[in-house]
Amino acid sequence: MADPLQIHKRLLQKWRYTMNLIGPENIASHFEDCFAAVADLQAKGEWIDLGSGAGFPGIALATLNPQAKVYLVESRHKRCVFLRKVIFEANLSNALVIQQRTESINRTFDGVISRAYKPPKLYLSDAKGLCKSTGQTVLLLGDNPKQTGFDDWNVKSKYRYPVGKGFRQRWILTPKMQLC
Repeated sequence: MADPLQIHKRLLQKWRYTMNLIGPENIASHFEDCFAAVADLQAKGEWIDLGSGAGFPGIALATLNPQAKVYLVESRHKRCVFLRKVIFEANLSNALVIQQRTESINRTFDGVISRAYKPPKLYLSDAKGLCKSTGQTVLLLGDNPKQTGFDDWNVKSKYRYPVGKGFRQRWILTPKMQLC
C-alpha cells in the first residue's frame, strides 16, 4: 500500500503551480510543520480543517488519525479537485472534501483545525461556532504569538516544535462554558 504522505507530496509537486496551491518555498517545510503539529493529537470523532487549500494540515491529520473523520473545507473549486485527487490516490477513507465557505457550515465538530486560514482572532471567531462544547480547537502559530483574542477559550496545552531553522507553536483550546 502506498504511503499517503508520499502521494500527497508527489501530487503537490506536480500541481503546485498550475493550481496555485503553495508559493515557491520548499514543499518539505509544509509537511514538516503539519506532521509535527498533529502527530500526537490522537483525534477522534469528527474534525474540520478550515481553508484546507493544499491539504495542510487536514491530510496529515487524517493520515495519522484513522479513527477520526476529517472534513477538508475549501471554497475554491480547483483546490477541491486537488484535495479529492489526493484523498482518492492515498485511499484516505476517513477524509472528505467539502466545497463551501466556512460561514455556511451549520453544525459542530469534535475538533477544529486550520493553518494559514485567517489571523488567530478571526479563526477563533469562526471556530467558536463550529466546535462542540466538549470539543477542542487547534491553533497553529508562529514562535512568538500575541496572546490576545482568547477570552472565550481555555488554553488546554501549548507545544513548541522545530520547523526548519525556526520554531512554531500549537495551542489546544477548549471552549469556555457560557453561564446562563
